[in-house]
Amino acid sequence: MSENKEVLLKVEHLSQYFGPVKAVDDVSFEIMKGEVFGLVGESGCGKTTTGRSIIRIYDITGGNIYFQGEKIAAGSDIYKIQVKQAKNNLKEMTKRLNADSKVNPGNKNENDARIKELQEEFKTLSEKNKVLAKEAKLAHKSADMDKVHKIQMIFQDPIASLNPRMTVKEIISEGLVINGEKDQNVIDEKVYSILETVGLVREHAGRYPHEFSGGQRQRIGIARSVIMQPELLIADEPISALDVSIQAQVINLLNDLRDTLNLTILFIAHDLSVVKYFSDRIGVMYFGKMVELAPSDELFARPMHPYTRSLLSAIPLPDPRSEKNRTRMTYNSLAAHDYTVDKPTLREVSPGHFVYCNDAEELKYKKEFNL
Repeated sequence: MSENKEVLLKVEHLSQYFGPVKAVDDVSFEIMKGEVFGLVGESGCGKTTTGRSIIRIYDITGGNIYFQGEKIAAGSDIYKIQVKQAKNNLKEMTKRLNADSKVNPGNKNENDARIKELQEEFKTLSEKNKVLAKEAKLAHKSADMDKVHKIQMIFQDPIASLNPRMTVKEIISEGLVINGEKDQNVIDEKVYSILETVGLVREHAGRYPHEFSGGQRQRIGIARSVIMQPELLIADEPISALDVSIQAQVINLLNDLRDTLNLTILFIAHDLSVVKYFSDRIGVMYFGKMVELAPSDELFARPMHPYTRSLLSAIPLPDPRSEKNRTRMTYNSLAAHDYTVDKPTLREVSPGHFVYCNDAEELKYKKEFNL
């Protein structure tokens, strides 16, 4: 990661839980100004949830999100969850120690002292987390929403994300109107200009979404996002619902917009070949965790985590002879790792190359690649 580049977005220990489901669990990464950061992984791994959490569609469970150096989101529920877990652990330990005191009366004084010690630890944790939760709530509530508005999102489904009862002009200009623009001439000019920028014509402004093809609908979604002149654009699988030829057109459009509007893009996808072409750095997610993060060329040349290797082995090859001999790797997390004692963390195994691993795995990766 270059120290000379400005960090536009910083995601710090992001957690997003829905009841018992940990959709995103302790994910951290940075996006530099002007780069395309690819986020890949299988369906359900937490990619879209990460994007929606950044733009505050969801109130995050835990962690912090910084944009242009200012905190725009903070999670408070994680502190309540930690207290609840600690309370359950205290009950379980108290029960075990009391049971031991009945069986072994000689241990009663020692067990009682230990119970008192655990109760004090729980009280300290509870008080500390109460303060932290209050601070996080205040930070989240007082975040500068003008900063958040500088982040815009292109949604995955171009049909579901467009209101069928609104004209294209109303859809694209909605953000301008919400943010206080009242001059109809200014709105019209901006809408017509952005329509031409994304490859449509001003005559399309009076039509409805059902009158367009899938590729055209996605262009309307892109226009709705970029008319707000965002600093960061979150593209949530913007090509997955499109034909292959249209996919190339949309990717080329995003590339052009990146250059002309000086955009930074978080590109969420599951097609690794597209992500390699379009992204400067890539983060790989699995079951809510960031398991590998590296520059695009580095990730494809030296994949370290077994899940990343499995994903790369699934990329189809255009050469029939090579495709016939392609070895498909499978990934079983229970069989691939032993984290019972040596716990994993996301660590920098080589400069700019981060892998979710424990001490033993880190040594193995360094030995394998002569690092």
